[in-house]
Amino acid sequence: MDWKAGPIILSGLFMINRDGYCISLWQDSAQPYRTVNVPETGRVYDVIIVGGGITGVSTALLLQEAGKKCLLLEAANLCFGTTGGTTAHLNTLLDTPYNVIKKNFNTDTARQVAKATTEAIQLIKHHISKYKIDCEFEEADAYLFAQDEKQEKELSEIADASMEAGLDLKYTSEMAVPIPFTKAIRVKGQARFNPVKYVFGLAQAFERAGGIILQECRVSGTDSNELVSVETEKGTFKATDLVYATHVPPGVNLLHLRCAPYRSYAMAVTLQEQEYPADLYYDMADPYHYYRTQKTGGRNYLIAGGKDHKTGHHENAQYCFTELEATVRKHFQVKEINYQWSSQYFEPADGLPYIGHLPGSPEHIYVASGFGGNGMVYSSVAAVTLKQLITNQKAAYEEVFDPNRIKPVAGFTNFVRHNAGVAGQLLQRLFSRRELEQLAELAPGEGKVVVLEKERIALYKDELGGLHAIDPVCTHLGCEVRWNNAERSWDCPCHGARYHFNGQVITAPADRPLSAVSNPAPQSIP
Repeated sequence: MDWKAGPIILSGLFMINRDGYCISLWQDSAQPYRTVNVPETGRVYDVIIVGGGITGVSTALLLQEAGKKCLLLEAANLCFGTTGGTTAHLNTLLDTPYNVIKKNFNTDTARQVAKATTEAIQLIKHHISKYKIDCEFEEADAYLFAQDEKQEKELSEIADASMEAGLDLKYTSEMAVPIPFTKAIRVKGQARFNPVKYVFGLAQAFERAGGIILQECRVSGTDSNELVSVETEKGTFKATDLVYATHVPPGVNLLHLRCAPYRSYAMAVTLQEQEYPADLYYDMADPYHYYRTQKTGGRNYLIAGGKDHKTGHHENAQYCFTELEATVRKHFQVKEINYQWSSQYFEPADGLPYIGHLPGSPEHIYVASGFGGNGMVYSSVAAVTLKQLITNQKAAYEEVFDPNRIKPVAGFTNFVRHNAGVAGQLLQRLFSRRELEQLAELAPGEGKVVVLEKERIALYKDELGGLHAIDPVCTHLGCEVRWNNAERSWDCPCHGARYHFNGQVITAPADRPLSAVSNPAPQSIP
């Protein structure tokens, strides 16, 4: 799959590209978004939003409706990133439980987080109704269940803190899934939907309101004087304010030291004759599993997820799918594994997102980052908060999610223009194809880091036997990338940058490709 090739074709149907080799349920259910408006030459915008996922599009719409002239820039296509690979739970029962939030902060903060995420689901419902978005939205309850005595104790602590925070919660002795449990809680006010269809509906509303969307437009640099100047593949654009809605901002910033990248695995399956559960279910294993149903295209799917691990820290990512499938088959009568995919999220150091002014940057640069596994609700929290900050309104949750609760340090003030000498200096010459072939004991579709004449090389063999050799040193901060055999990408284990097998950037914080070592012509290798 060529990340820069635009829409690919499966079974004769166009679908959107995503930041992985595996095809997600959402990706396969949507055609590429076609923009309507085009930018005017020389126009100065009020706000430029970078990132075409649920956070960027939600923020752009709210700002445009508030009277701001907005431009949204997306390096690939709308929903290319995690929005196209989420399992799309809309929940106030969060991955970082309220007892942990209370411990890390205080009871009032836990209550504000519960209120903010509840309002986020209400905003999504409002948008669906206002713009008549057909995104298969359904309200649901959430179940969290324990399976042994140790988990029961933890569940009680979570339940007490969740009720104190304001969640509508009760203990229950029944669940509509065939999974054994010893104790469970049920939380009302949750929901599920198709995230890509929702984002596309918001994008259409944004364009109708006069907003501009540029896809296939990667940001390559920024400058900030009286205006913020944003350099891209399609020219330079200027605005008063800049919002980074890219999971983590590109370049080097203190947030990269406060957000740990994780990968989570998911699959959508059809069942034999079993009823599909209508609600959301979470166990308390480590790593934990989660389940829900989605009806799309007139067909029900059970979506299961879990097996999370730090990006680049699992030697065999493909095995995570095997483990997840075994867990699903243990509890459900599976007819067919229809889709399996993985996705990336960033876990904040203290459990809460960073939404607001970007630490160490000029005052008109904002960020929304560190959503953990709850990006579907925190995206709307971010959109509302950023709109309030940029329009000089009182932001209800400004202090709760303020990125400046962590203080900038020397050396982390430059943004995007930061790493000209960080990497790319390791390899001083090109290696011949013959030299590389000596190392190419790879199956088609396989990659690994090899050593040739004391030089380390990231080597990949494509399906035709062609070799792709690149410098394995991440262009962000110089860590060595590792091969992800599930999504066929080079992943950085330090800060989560990801690269296509030919070295092109897939996801931030890297903003420059890995250097090519050689460019051997694709031909079969015996």
